[in-house]
Amino acid sequence: MGIVHIVMFEFKEEATTAEISDTCNRMLALKDQCLHPTSKTPYVKSGIGGKENSPEGKAGGMTHIFVVEFANEEDRAYYLEKDPVHLAFVKSIGGVVKNAQVVDFTPGVF
Repeated sequence: MGIVHIVMFEFKEEATTAEISDTCNRMLALKDQCLHPTSKTPYVKSGIGGKENSPEGKAGGMTHIFVVEFANEEDRAYYLEKDPVHLAFVKSIGGVVKNAQVVDFTPGVF
């Protein structure tokens, strides 16, 4: 069973529209740019995202949401701990992201 990885961003007030758009586009591009260390092919199963639009008012300041899926724990661990493309992205967003929240789950496992 795959692993769903949800990333939520709250951008700094001074972040420009262009900076926010660039960060979001680069986050979505990770799906194709992150390559498996052995096969050298993309290993992120899916990646989608968009601007938060819930009418419930419970986003806690998070404005942009991304959902990434991995086939297994090994792929997620590589992505989080070793993938140079992902790690460079994370390092690059500190100037525009005020806060980030991340939650993961395995569908159907409670």
